[in-house]
Amino acid sequence: MIKYQLICNNCNLVFDSWFASSKEFEKLKKRRLLNCHKCNSVQIEKSLMKPNVLNRSKVQKELPLKENNLSIKKTIKEYQNFIKKNFDYVGSNFAYEARNIHYDKRKRNKGIFGKATKKDIIELNEEGIETQSIPWFEDKNN
Repeated sequence: MIKYQLICNNCNLVFDSWFASSKEFEKLKKRRLLNCHKCNSVQIEKSLMKPNVLNRSKVQKELPLKENNLSIKKTIKEYQNFIKKNFDYVGSNFAYEARNIHYDKRKRNKGIFGKATKKDIIELNEEGIETQSIPWFEDKNN
């Protein structure tokens, strides 16, 4: 596979596309099967591309990002631990339980958490039932 940066000579749009080989690109171009997704022109050419060279300074700049990701994951785990200690787990019955709490107006000592689909969350919010979704990392005991 080879990736080319292409340019439309009609509207000057620059975009990337993958091809099986350079011969495949030439074959498609000759048969006029390459077109611009903005203006539908077939006047497509390869543009100059810079090589993707890995250098030490780039690698060193990316290291703090990895450390930042670990920090974010640690914060999420802290939230998860707080939720587990202070809320009742209702599993995949979250939408049902949330509606029971909202419409029955029963007082609960603890909030709830569990699993819900995006559709369930949207429907609950449309009904005026406040919900929040957070990323959840499963504990891996390996």
